[in-house]
Amino acid sequence: MRIGAVEAGGTKFVCGVGNEHGVIEHSVSFPTEQPEVTLGKVIDYFRENQVEAIGIGSFGPIGLHPGSPSYGFVTTTPKPGWADFDFLGTLKQQFDVPYGWDTDVNAAAYGEAVWGAAKDLQSCLYYTIGTGVGIGVYAEGQLVHGLVHPEGGHVPVKRHPEDSFQGLCPYHGDCLEGMAAGPALEARWEQKGDQLPADHTAWEMEAYYIAQSITGAILMLSPQKIILGGGVMKQMQLFPLIQEAVKRNLNGYVSAAEITEHIDRYIVPPGLGQQAGLCGALALGLQAYQQAHAREGAL
Repeated sequence: MRIGAVEAGGTKFVCGVGNEHGVIEHSVSFPTEQPEVTLGKVIDYFRENQVEAIGIGSFGPIGLHPGSPSYGFVTTTPKPGWADFDFLGTLKQQFDVPYGWDTDVNAAAYGEAVWGAAKDLQSCLYYTIGTGVGIGVYAEGQLVHGLVHPEGGHVPVKRHPEDSFQGLCPYHGDCLEGMAAGPALEARWEQKGDQLPADHTAWEMEAYYIAQSITGAILMLSPQKIILGGGVMKQMQLFPLIQEAVKRNLNGYVSAAEITEHIDRYIVPPGLGQQAGLCGALALGLQAYQQAHAREGAL
């Protein structure tokens, strides 16, 4: 099978072709420009690389409910030119194939559930912590959308006792994204995160905020696995700091060996590495293909 995948980020797009086993056979990336230019490159790619279905994991917010007029649209994003853009409809005009459509972080969560660190589990939570903070939720064997879709990057966090930084989120100031995303790290310490030494106090502070969100998520959703991806999480020294902070926060209340004894196997990097988003889009495309053919078989 040849399934198309689009990882649509606010900074760059990645397009690829893969198979039903989760293997990406070919991919290309290019900067995110104005919608017409960017989607033109996506269309050109799939004209040259014909596929049987296309899965898309997109930056958002996006319209996810099929009965809504905004379905398939990028909606209230501040990214210039992209607000209220009919992303999915633009591709449907060009290619008559089944489509999978979801947020970029939900796609990554789904990819990890199908082929990655949460394979064979019924639930997982995927955080991407980079330019922004996004959260994808996979629960009881399916992706969670709800009223709109999860926006866990904007949960409030309690300020670290030694932190006077006001936060960067234009909506909420000191929410998780405002305090812990890459731009917040750079603004607070006047250096990019990858230029800070591994023992810098920045990382203990970063873990403090991320662990608060994870603690709340464990208590609210009880996921079987928590996966932390994105550019900030390339700093591997963060993982033990976050794991220990989560254990302190829970203080033995959640009596599960996965947390009390094996938290290093519970809060983990993506099993699919840097391909989590693209493989997730591939999994969405495969799911759309299978559902379409199941419907045809039922007729």
